[in-house]
Amino acid sequence: MKFIGLFLVLSLGISLAGSAPDPWTPANLLPPAELVSEIHLGQKTQGKKMEILYVGFGVLFRSKHIPESVYAGPGSKPEGIQKMRDAVKGLDRGTPIVLYCGCCPLDKCPNVRPAFAALKKDGFRNVRVLELPQNFAEDWIAKGYPVVAGTKD
Repeated sequence: MKFIGLFLVLSLGISLAGSAPDPWTPANLLPPAELVSEIHLGQKTQGKKMEILYVGFGVLFRSKHIPESVYAGPGSKPEGIQKMRDAVKGLDRGTPIVLYCGCCPLDKCPNVRPAFAALKKDGFRNVRVLELPQNFAEDWIAKGYPVVAGTKD
């Protein structure tokens, strides 16, 4: 009986850990169509060039990614966070930054939350998350938004 109780407590703990609140507000979410518009307008926001960082897995980036985006390493791994920090090194803290992954539904993504939290902790004030409720294939590629393939990582 004690084993069953312990199992239930551990299961509840794991379940609650997976439902951590998002580190962003709804205002930090960027719909795909809005990003496409911003890309077509020259990627400038408030007079500054926008940085688009892919914080997912390298194999997916090499397959297809948003033009002009930079592979910044998987946000779920310490070496990915370091690669992202290297990618933004020297940028003004007000630079517009868009993060995206799209490996899975946004509410389950292991990469975007740690990347967003790290940039905010580092003092970046204009960080947004590309809103991909399902995944990159469904919410970006299937809608005909621009993609490129390659190893620009």
